[in-house]
Amino acid sequence: MSRRNLLALALSLVSLALLWPGLVEPVLTIRATIEMFGTERELTNETRSVVGAIRSLHDSGNDFVAGLILLFSVLVPLTKAALLVPIFAWRNSPVAYRLYRVVQAISKWSMADVFAVGMLIALLVAKGTANLSAVAGPGFYFFAAYCLVSNAAFQLLKVERHPAA
Repeated sequence: MSRRNLLALALSLVSLALLWPGLVEPVLTIRATIEMFGTERELTNETRSVVGAIRSLHDSGNDFVAGLILLFSVLVPLTKAALLVPIFAWRNSPVAYRLYRVVQAISKWSMADVFAVGMLIALLVAKGTANLSAVAGPGFYFFAAYCLVSNAAFQLLKVERHPAA
């Protein structure tokens, strides 16, 4: 195995280690207040992880949105990672190249990057509103790191096109 692919494998493992806390640790805390009669009252103070948000959306009947987040932020990254194992195991074979192409195709549908950018925008918008505050939790940073490391791993991965593929 080439040094480049060994590095890609190592980064893939690191990205998986980052994905788990990115999904279960608090991603965002939003606090909304209102001032009434000179006293500040808290309207809401919620902290959610990605998994917690999926669960909350499902419990409130928003199954479609919960399903989209589950699919694109959990299942696609896990599928991508799972397919990398046979790519490394069967390198230089037609199967490895076909699986590599599948990972390329599903990577385009991964919402991990979009989710991380969306969280950043939500933070910036909330910071500009007087009675609304948003604080990124550790899950946000783990998830953002997963996005970066996972993309770097896939960019480094080199799979030769096999004549039978």
